Amino acid sequence: MKTLNQYIFILMLLLMPVVATACSHSSNESQPETAAPAAVEAPKLPPMPSQPTGSAFIVVSKRDMTLSVYDRNAAGDTIMAAQFPCCMGKNKGDKVKRGDMRTPESPAGRPFKITMIQDASKWHHDFKDGRGSILAYGHWFLRLATPGHKGIGIHGSTNNESTVPSRASEGCIRLLDKDIITLKEHFAYVGMPVTVLHEDQAPLPWELRARQATAK
Repeated sequence: MKTLNQYIFILMLLLMPVVATACSHSSNESQPETAAPAAVEAPKLPPMPSQPTGSAFIVVSKRDMTLSVYDRNAAGDTIMAAQFPCCMGKNKGDKVKRGDMRTPESPAGRPFKITMIQDASKWHHDFKDGRGSILAYGHWFLRLATPGHKGIGIHGSTNNESTVPSRASEGCIRLLDKDIITLKEHFAYVGMPVTVLHEDQAPLPWELRARQATAK
């Protein structure tokens, strides 16, 4: 004869699948479905000019790792004409001295200027990383006037394209090789203003309006 405890034990074994199913069902119902994140729509850019207009200017965002080109359309509105990913100095903050691996930031209202557009397709550099002297600047070097600092420019990333976008340069602004060619052929000119925003600075209000204007 089975004891009372044995009957209770058998009854519990029979009821366990039912309880487990009920708990599982309840748990699923308590978790709301998560909607897939909405895709971020890229700016709708206008066709590139066949040659530089002489009125475009550049804004570099350290926060977003982007180099944006702005110009004016036929209606006189400021629009975004192009945007490229870029690589900044290894260390955060404004440049203080030579060798600090920082990209200089332009003072408010006083953008840097492109002073020279140089063929850099055969330029070498030794990054002291064991690779020796290698081709490193892409096809073009857009030299910048950065008061207090020398040797800063916008250039390509031959043998370093995997660093774009990131923080890996010695202070210059690196683009992909194809993008430095596009920038030089369609937009860059001597005297072109280049604003480098301060660390973590959000896009300027007029930049947001300019991005919207490109879609019109």
